[in-house]
Amino acid sequence: MTKAAKVRIALAFVLAVVAVVAGYLMIPPPPDRGPGMEAAGSLGGPFSLTDHTGKTVTDEDFRGTYMLIYFGYTSCPDVCPLDLQFMTGALYELGAAADQIQPILITVDPLRDTPEVLAGYVAAYHPRLIGLTGTPEPIAAVAKSYAIFHQKEEGVADLATAYLVGHTTATILMGPDGQFLRVFSHGTGPAEYVAGIREHL
Repeated sequence: MTKAAKVRIALAFVLAVVAVVAGYLMIPPPPDRGPGMEAAGSLGGPFSLTDHTGKTVTDEDFRGTYMLIYFGYTSCPDVCPLDLQFMTGALYELGAAADQIQPILITVDPLRDTPEVLAGYVAAYHPRLIGLTGTPEPIAAVAKSYAIFHQKEEGVADLATAYLVGHTTATILMGPDGQFLRVFSHGTGPAEYVAGIREHL
């Protein structure tokens, strides 16, 4: 191998390392650790959204009940269905104790997730799961109050109908008084949900 060839190989290696490091530095926050999730004690706040039946609901409507809130969207290909299945499994495992808990899905894709779309989606998981949507502004506000990052994917052919939404994958348990209790990270299994919820019932 000539000296020039060795130099080219070494240069290519250096450029590859630089590219990897640069790519790593540009990676957004991990989806299960959104901006502000560290200050979890301050999560929550007032909201006014539309449920999957078309009714306007606010956070005050859930006082006296534990809220188990997941932020996701109906076109989510894998993460959301998995987390919702685990959450649903936990509610069935809790039995009668689950009557104290209101499971809620708040969409991070309000443009596509109309009440009608949410109605068909939540019915596939748990009979008491409520789907909430609204215009982009109140959705952005409630997501911010719960430290939920969400962003439409760029660089796809049709941003109007075919896109993914990157978002924080966490399920948040709120107390009957509307105060934050704990966060369940993505991939938490039903047994872990049950154990964590029972600590607060």
